[in-house]
Amino acid sequence: MSKLLCVYCSSSDRIDPKYAAAAEELGRELVARGWGLVYGGGKTGLMGAVARGTKAAGGRVVGVIPEFMKARELAFDAADELVTVVTMRERKLLMEARADAFVTLPGGWGTLEEIMEILTLRQLDVVKKPCVFYNQDGFYDDLIRFFERMLAENFFKPSNMDLFRVASSVPDIFAQIEAGREAKAEAKWFQTT
Repeated sequence: MSKLLCVYCSSSDRIDPKYAAAAEELGRELVARGWGLVYGGGKTGLMGAVARGTKAAGGRVVGVIPEFMKARELAFDAADELVTVVTMRERKLLMEARADAFVTLPGGWGTLEEIMEILTLRQLDVVKKPCVFYNQDGFYDDLIRFFERMLAENFFKPSNMDLFRVASSVPDIFAQIEAGREAKAEAKWFQTT
């Protein structure tokens, strides 16, 4: 079974199409690199785009969706595996458990909440898997500056800035995942949890 890349991203269809194009590119690229997709199971926005890109390239799609979203007909029914859960917390836990790495595409509050939980778990040494922000067109510049302010004002240690990597293109996402893995291997504490 291939490794699964967990992708956090927007479910909005109201955003600039350039973001959906990049999400579809990510879906195709992850298949080309031997990965499958695990994500929130939706068919709209960037969620749908990354799933369609993955399927179009012949890849495996694992969706995890809460029942209330499935009831609203928001599920990506072409998923190879569509797991229905009751709560958003169950969804996040299952995605975390199935993933071998995490990528955050542009998104809103839900996207930020998901990756911030993973980064918190990484800080606590509970999760040891690579995390990458895809900073498409500088989307996450202000967030990264905010992290730098947190560091400057001693709200966390310098090592927290090593808990994630930033990619500037879709191919760079995979370079950053590998760089994250190598850094953990060198530190002798990277493992799949």
